[in-house]
Amino acid sequence: MAAIHSYLTFSGNCFEAMTFYQECLGGELVMQTVGESPLAARLPSHMKNYVLNAVLTNETLVLMGSDMVPEPGLSKGNAVSMMLHCNSEAEAKQFYSRLSEQGKQTHPLEQTFWGAFCGDLTDKFGNHWMLQFDRPEPA
Repeated sequence: MAAIHSYLTFSGNCFEAMTFYQECLGGELVMQTVGESPLAARLPSHMKNYVLNAVLTNETLVLMGSDMVPEPGLSKGNAVSMMLHCNSEAEAKQFYSRLSEQGKQTHPLEQTFWGAFCGDLTDKFGNHWMLQFDRPEPA
């Protein structure tokens, strides 16, 4: 079955952001810089430390990122969010607390009318996160 993975574009701070996400969410982080790639000879030397590709994975998460900004430049908005499905209310609280450090808690975690425990935030890099724990249906 096909899967959708989130891919974030940064403007020179991908290493910092992906390291932060690893600290918050755990998992294995693999990164390749421009300087470590065949592109190094073709791109300006100031880009050698830019992240060409980063992948953070754990049991259920694949989060990708890069500093390779397209020609028109990077524009941030609210069109893309990270939806983090958590395994428990405690996990949702832990991730919410970590991800919102130096960011903005836009909607606190709360029990919803549809039975989920959810909330959202904007992290210190300007990325929007939605966290949700779907409570099991009562038997």
